[in-house]
Amino acid sequence: GGVPGGSPVGSAAGSAMGSAAESAGGSVALAGPAEPARGHSRRLFIARTVAAGATAVAAGTVGYGTYSVLRGPRLKRITVPLAKLPRRAHGFRIAVVSDIHLGPILGRAHTQRIVETINRTSPDLVAVVGDLVDGSVADLGPAAEPLRGLRARHGSYFVTGNHEYYSGADQWVDHVRELGLRPLENERTELAGFDLAGVNDISGEDEGHGPDYGKALGDRDPSRASVLLAHQPVMIHEAVKAGVDLQLSGHTHGGQLWPGTYVAELANPTAAGLERYGDTQLYVTRGAGAWGPPVRVGAPPDVTVVELASTRA
Repeated sequence: GGVPGGSPVGSAAGSAMGSAAESAGGSVALAGPAEPARGHSRRLFIARTVAAGATAVAAGTVGYGTYSVLRGPRLKRITVPLAKLPRRAHGFRIAVVSDIHLGPILGRAHTQRIVETINRTSPDLVAVVGDLVDGSVADLGPAAEPLRGLRARHGSYFVTGNHEYYSGADQWVDHVRELGLRPLENERTELAGFDLAGVNDISGEDEGHGPDYGKALGDRDPSRASVLLAHQPVMIHEAVKAGVDLQLSGHTHGGQLWPGTYVAELANPTAAGLERYGDTQLYVTRGAGAWGPPVRVGAPPDVTVVELASTRA
């Protein structure tokens, strides 16, 4: 009664339709999880790209920070008016350098670059304000040798920093004297127009060689202008009591590495630059070297020429 071969054809057609539907159904079934998979891959790609970018930026920042130290300090110039400075001393220039930090990485070439930077300014006086070294004279004497080449009309002077007391302060004081610098160990000298004084770093107190302001500044003519070399900015409070007109300091490195800049600002009355405390002014250099890794970010090393100005000129 039926069409010949009808049943097999119908069965094949049904089977084909079923396979097509099954195939289509399979495609639909796979489409669901594919989209989340693609989304996960995209997020992973973005995360890896961001991480690679951050690594590249960090490496570039550290690289530039290292270069900024190894190429030598920048030269800065500031003018500081002093009411007591006589006209004849107007324009007197002091090259201030601190925190050279000679050590295993920053050696003789580092010192030579600093000396050349200073000598190019033809200063009247050089002030090395502590933390010259991170090691003994036996190890670092050759690295300090270029200091012998410093040139200034009224000589070069040195005061201790805290790192000298970790490195044999007495030996270093003797050695810098041999190199032609004059250490000011709680003492002063009278120059044309002002008194130059220097005090030991407060770290010397543990060895019985701390700062002595009475010895350095007592019995002097208070009508004369005075400039004090003192490594740490916190020593400004004693300088104010002693009637100092200008204190020159270092120690902070300006923070050296961000966010260390904020720490330096919290730990010191002035982290970098010139500020006034009553009748006393304080200038803090960022220093010419680096402690620990030879890297600086946001606080480039400097040598500063401080030009004294007479308000009577």
